[in-house]
Order: sequence, then structure tokens, then C-alpha cells
Amino acid sequence: MEVILAESAGFCFGVQRAVDVVNKQIEEGDGFLYTYGPIIHNEEVVKGFESHGVQVMDENRIDEYAPGTVIIRSHGITKAVEDKLNALGHNVIDATCPFVKKIHRAVDEHSKNGEYIVIIGNPNHPEVRGIVGWINGDNYQVISDEENAKDFSVNSDTTICIVSQTTFNHNKFQELVEIIKQKGYHIIVLNTICDATNKRQVEAAEIASKVDAMLVIGSKNSSNTQKLYEICKTKCNNTYYIQTADDCKPSDLSSIESVGITAGASTPNNIIEEVQKKCQK
Repeated sequence: MEVILAESAGFCFGVQRAVDVVNKQIEEGDGFLYTYGPIIHNEEVVKGFESHGVQVMDENRIDEYAPGTVIIRSHGITKAVEDKLNALGHNVIDATCPFVKKIHRAVDEHSKNGEYIVIIGNPNHPEVRGIVGWINGDNYQVISDEENAKDFSVNSDTTICIVSQTTFNHNKFQELVEIIKQKGYHIIVLNTICDATNKRQVEAAEIASKVDAMLVIGSKNSSNTQKLYEICKTKCNNTYYIQTADDCKPSDLSSIESVGITAGASTPNNIIEEVQKKCQK
């Protein structure tokens, strides 16, 4: 069987940076160590850190934890939560992806200028919730699909600043922006989709279009992996969403001559290698 592995598969810069921050704190081993929520969206990585004494802080019970070191997840948090963690006496280490921090600064600045903020993304994703927390005031809306975009309406003289969740589908982002543009507003568009995300999506689509089956590896709660799966599925009917090599069933690939493999930005290399080896047996 021919196996084609995407060059971009696996940890992105922001995820690798966050994982490195946690590993460094484990090595220093001084007092209680927490991550605010899962540091990245990968259960295997989180379990590995827990085995070294790292606790995942429950976002709804932060008052209950003894003072220690809190590492902010790669998706970022709201300003209010950051302030509260500091007030509770924690040593806060910010492992937010720099590309996400850039969005925080942008919405802070543009909302202070009186602009209405539109975030294109999943309203329930921690990255989007964090971005909302850096907006000054209530002049914002999260738009996730075509219906939201068509229903969007503000005063005609309002200046709108549009940003995106870093892992959003690039083509879908452009489509939703175009719908809003057609309403005639004065719009400032900041394409904040991570370059690595766009590259990963384009590469996955290219591979999926020329193989008999496609494997997309990543956590079920990973937004960027879900987007990869959706993109690959449009190019290859035999697209499978798996988390580890154990999910790769021989029956799925029994009559396959070529298989493509890609992985979300929070998928460790060892899992990708295990899946690749299983396909090559």
C-alpha cells in the first residue's frame, strides 16, 4: 500500500511552544502545577502531563485550588480570568499561542476605537471565548455559518472589524466575509487564520484528492482536526477520523491501494508514526 504523509501533520508552533512550557515547569518541580483547562486539545498529551503531577484546573472552580503555578492553555483565556488568577496568588505563565495573543490585542484596540467586532468561528471554542474576553464593551457578535452572516445587522454607519478563529476554514471565512461585505458596511478585515492552519488544510485537500482513503488523526474536540476531516471528506469518500492507531481498523483499508495521512495541530508525532507503521504492515 502506498502511504502519503502530509508534511504539515502534527504539532504547530503554538502547540509545541505550550507543551515545551509545561515540560520546563515539570523539570523545575516547584509547588503545585496547573494548566488552565487542557493545555492543548489532545487527551494523550494531557494524560501524560497528569502522570507527572500536572493538574488540569476546572474553569468553574478556580477559587478552590491552592496557590501554585498556572500555565495558560494555548487557546488563551479572557482578561478577567487572567486578572482573577493573579489576584488568587498564582504564578501565571502565559502559554497562549502568539497568533491568538495577536487577536486579543487587535480586538482590544479596535473595540476601544468604537468599532463593532465580528469574530468568525465556533462560539463554544475556548479560543473564541478567550477572544471575546478582550473586547471592550458588548459591541460584538460571533458568526459561525452562512445563516449567521445573512442575519447579521447593525447600524449602517457602524465600522466593523472582522477577525477569525485561528483554526477556521480559510475558504469558509472568505465566504462569510463576502456575505457581510455585501450589506454595505465599512469593514476592516483582519485575516487571523494561522498560516500553518491554511497550509495544513490546502495540503490535506491535495492529498485526499489523489488517494483511495484518507486518515485524519486528532482529538475529537480539536477544532482544527474537525476542519481537516470536513475538507478531506469532500475530496475522498473513504475519509476516517481517528485518535490513535488503535482506531485504524484493517477492514477499512483492506482493498485500498493508497492512503493519505494528515493530523491536527495537537497530535503528537509518536501517534502519527504509529498510524503510519500500521498502514505499512
